[in-house]
Order: sequence, then C-alpha cells, then structure tokens
Amino acid sequence: MANAHEHGGNIFAVARSLGLAPEQIIDFSASINPLGMAPGVRDALTGSFDRLLHYPDKGAAELRQALAAYHGVDPVEITVANGSTELIHLLPRAFGGNRALIVAPAFAEYALALERSGWQIDYLTLSADDGFALSLPRLQERLAAGYDMLFLCNPGNPSGNLVPKAEVAKVIDLCREGGTFLVLDEAFVDFCEEESAKHLVRQSPRAVLLRSMTKFFGIPGLRLGYAIAASETIAAIASQQDPWNVNTAAQVAGIASLSAADYRRQTRVFVDGERERLAAALAAIPGLRVFPARANYLLVRVLRQGLTAGQLREALLPKGILVRNCGNFQGLDGSFFRVAVRLKEENDLLVRSLAAELA
Repeated sequence: MANAHEHGGNIFAVARSLGLAPEQIIDFSASINPLGMAPGVRDALTGSFDRLLHYPDKGAAELRQALAAYHGVDPVEITVANGSTELIHLLPRAFGGNRALIVAPAFAEYALALERSGWQIDYLTLSADDGFALSLPRLQERLAAGYDMLFLCNPGNPSGNLVPKAEVAKVIDLCREGGTFLVLDEAFVDFCEEESAKHLVRQSPRAVLLRSMTKFFGIPGLRLGYAIAASETIAAIASQQDPWNVNTAAQVAGIASLSAADYRRQTRVFVDGERERLAAALAAIPGLRVFPARANYLLVRVLRQGLTAGQLREALLPKGILVRNCGNFQGLDGSFFRVAVRLKEENDLLVRSLAAELA
C-alpha cells in the first residue's frame, strides 16, 4: 500500500525516476484546470517584479477585498493562506478539542494535521456501493457520540460526489446542535459554484469553509488558499497564522485570476462537457467502473480480478501517463484510481492506453 500521506501531482519526482522532463509526462494525478491559468496572470506577475523588493502585504488586503467582492462577503470574513493545507494544519491547533471525525475517503492532510496535534481520529467511511453518498441519519448517529471537529470535503476528494447544499445546511445544523466545529473543504466547488455553502457557513460561529485557488485557477505552484467564516472565527484563525504567509506573486496572481469572468465560464463549460465525455469513454472499457462526479476528476475502479490500480499506474508510466493510485485513501483499496479531466487529445490518449492494457 502507498504511503498514507502520499499525494498526486508529484510530477518532478516521477519524471526523475523515468529519466524524462516533466513536460514529457501527462499528469492525470493532479486535478488542475486543463485550460491553464487565467489570461492576464502572466502579465500581472511580470508587472509585479519590482514589488518583490518589499515584504508582501502582511494582511493581503487587496486580495481579501477582491475575494470578498467575488463571493459577496465582507473582507473580515476571509483570511488567506499558503494553500488551504496551511489552514488544515492550523485549525486543530487554533480550536480546542481532542476528538475528530473525518468523512472518508478524504484528503490525507486532514488526518496528518490532527495526528500532529495529538487528536483522536475516527472515520465515517462512505460506501462505493452507494456512490459515496453521505447519509445524514448515519452522520447524526456518529456525531451523537461526541466530536469536537468534523472534516467534510464537498465535492468529495477523490470520489467527486457532491453533497447538495440543502443537505450541507443540515450538516451545519447537526454540528451546531452537538457543539462540533465543522471544517467544510470546498477545494473543488468552483466547478459547481452554485452549490457552495459559503453563505451558510459564515452564519455559524462553529464552522469554517476552506477554498483553494490551486485547482480551478491553475496556479498550484504559487500555493494560495483561503477561508470564509464568521468574522470572529476568521479573527481566531488569523491570530494563529505566520506573518507574510502569502507571498507577493501569489497575491498578485490571485487578484488577476478573480477578474477573469470569461475564463471562469469557459472552464466550467469545458470541464462539464469533457468530464461527461471522458466518463462515458472510460465506462465503455470492460473491467472499469466510473463514479459520477461534479469536479474536474473521476474516480475509477478496476473490476478485473488479479489487476490492481497500482499495476495499471505502472503500466501507463512508460507511455508518459501518470494517474493517481487511490489505494492509500481511507476506505478505498488497491482497485481504485483517480484521473483528472484534461484536454480532449490527452483524455483520448488515456482512454486508448487503458483500453489497450485491459484488452
């Protein structure tokens, strides 16, 4: 089994192991916008070079203002971070408690952050047989046992399953009633923004919503994420953050990204269409099951006896194709892998290559 805290997107290490340049690998393991970064970001970064002579704006005031306008919230309800991972690791330290529940399968950093802070971790593991749907009665039963913190990713990673906003509202109510602090990770909700629970979370003093600019806006190398919550919650989080945690280039790129309305529309239209086309093509390959998703990736299960996702991953590497083996996710086994939605030609190559391996 892979390391429990191993991630996708480790293209540089993979390239070195294969003796290839990173540009020679098609990375399906990291779920990044296939259209690349927004127009105007490169020019904005080039034009910001002289600002590197100064320390970054400590409070990222311009970026927070831009995010607030983008989401229709107050700037005091936002704090920015060096990727949402910074916030994931900060939250168990910033808010008291010692017992957490994670809805699984889930991003490995939740457990790592809790472990490092000495928390006890339990899992509510969703079933592949149910399409990884969240059962509210089951969640309510588990929360009744008493938990200080709940981690829920929506859409799920790696499942891609979406908990409808109306059900998220009920999760928020359950957490409020039980005194559980809710961490709602919406790292991929930009692809279905209408389902964001941002305006519900900001009304609760015991909840925080995490967002990432890595995936939808295609800037993973700059490390930029943020939290939305009630102003008092944001103040408590910000008081625990390191100074100058978000560099100048990331702040500039974030502001430029948010202004690209046409790019956002094009991304959603392209990803929605290409995801469904790719899902249908993969599902047509005998021996694979594809799970419906609302994000920019698909979870796939290998049904053929004696063949694992890890073996498929290794077979694809010599072709310059990297997929995400999901065997290290809590609640999944070695039959699962995840693929990002990439450009049409790249997706077609993936389908042909998988079909050949499963022929």
